[in-house]
Amino acid sequence: MATNVSLTPELESFARSCVESGRFNSVSEVVRQALRRLKEDEERRTKFDAMLDAVKEEAQREGTYTADQVLEEMDEIIDRVSK
Repeated sequence: MATNVSLTPELESFARSCVESGRFNSVSEVVRQALRRLKEDEERRTKFDAMLDAVKEEAQREGTYTADQVLEEMDEIIDRVSK
């Protein structure tokens, strides 16, 4: 399956410089690598979004604490252990 892609002059220049450096054999390889990276980024973003949703659900179910509340509790624990 052949797909034609139009690149901006800046991206075309960058892709060609990647080929000229010897890192890639063709502009097509550069584009395929870029798409693989984009796919990986999208998969990570999807997992991160799912994790955030899980955290929000847990916070609604279990409740939340402010940073001041956590620090106050830590101070109380330190005071008890220090005595």
